[in-house]
Amino acid sequence: MTLHIFNPEHDIALAANLSNFTAPHAGRQLRHDMGFLPVLWTAEGDVVLVDDVEVAEKGLQRMCHACKRVLGRSLHTSRVSLAVSSDVAVIRQTTAVDAWGQDRALCSRLKRCGVDGSILPTPTQLDAIRLLSHRRSSAMLLPLLRGDGTIGESFECTSASEVERLIGRYDKVVLKAPWSSSGRGLRFCDQSLSQHQKVAANLQGWLQRILQTQGSVMVEPYYNKVKDFGMEFTVLPDGRIRYEGLSLFHTANGAYMGNILATEAGKRMMMSRYVSLTLLDDIQERICRLFPPLLKGQYTGPFGIDMMICTAFDDHTPMADAPSGFLLHPCVEINLRRTMGHAALALSPSDDDVMGVMRIDYANNNYQLKIERL
Repeated sequence: MTLHIFNPEHDIALAANLSNFTAPHAGRQLRHDMGFLPVLWTAEGDVVLVDDVEVAEKGLQRMCHACKRVLGRSLHTSRVSLAVSSDVAVIRQTTAVDAWGQDRALCSRLKRCGVDGSILPTPTQLDAIRLLSHRRSSAMLLPLLRGDGTIGESFECTSASEVERLIGRYDKVVLKAPWSSSGRGLRFCDQSLSQHQKVAANLQGWLQRILQTQGSVMVEPYYNKVKDFGMEFTVLPDGRIRYEGLSLFHTANGAYMGNILATEAGKRMMMSRYVSLTLLDDIQERICRLFPPLLKGQYTGPFGIDMMICTAFDDHTPMADAPSGFLLHPCVEINLRRTMGHAALALSPSDDDVMGVMRIDYANNNYQLKIERL
């Protein structure tokens, strides 16, 4: 029996890298309210570990009704059970664990619940997952994915003076903590902002904290983004990479806002307005070819790569390289875990004429998954 867990605090737990870690309130609340989400990728006889069975059942029921009403499809949820960590009988039957993300805090928590440590990642594997989840992995992969019709640079800095030089070089940049959750570890900066004493002091304080606690900061030129999207994959047990599909989503200041629910053909048609499908297919093929040597023996399971479409700048890019006026950034971020894109793929309609949007709303002190017609 596989035990499935939604631990959305995973990215923050990676940054802390502690066995005894208490997530911020928002992370704990999201896990409490949305714990049913793994039902979307479970098999018959599996169990989903939740904080509150009654809350999870209500959330699952709402998702099923919305899926039927908006997307015209039924979710088969009767094959899966919900359980809490105090359910000793269930914990003892666990033969495998499928978590949203694997980290030291989660493994420690599961061991305390009674899960057999032999079915959990070893400390060495957890260290490898954390290292590969560092944003420098995106910076290292980016040049291998670059080519005609693409854009993107990323630099790892270990001092404030290095950051200042890059701000002077690019004028406007995005600073990213090596490990952080959606939108929380980003700062936007340009030369004009750095000249304001209060803003500069706040930014300098944040930068010094990240350098002290995480060892470095990633600096990227600011690009004029017009569309967020990603590609979702799975690392198979034999090390091969399986492509799962496109994820078209929306963010605000780096924070996740929602996903488009559509067939793969529909999503490809939407993307073809910006870049050629040949380019997208080439990037997908390169990822499937380049990743196995990096991940084999280190990680098995789902992952996603966030990308974006940007407008081409005349002073940075010859227009011959972007005849459509748009360029593809092929590796904004690597998420070595399951993503909301995987959830959206599990909810995809089968009819090309049906489109929806999936988002997480916060109201009345709780989070709810919303599925609405687009």
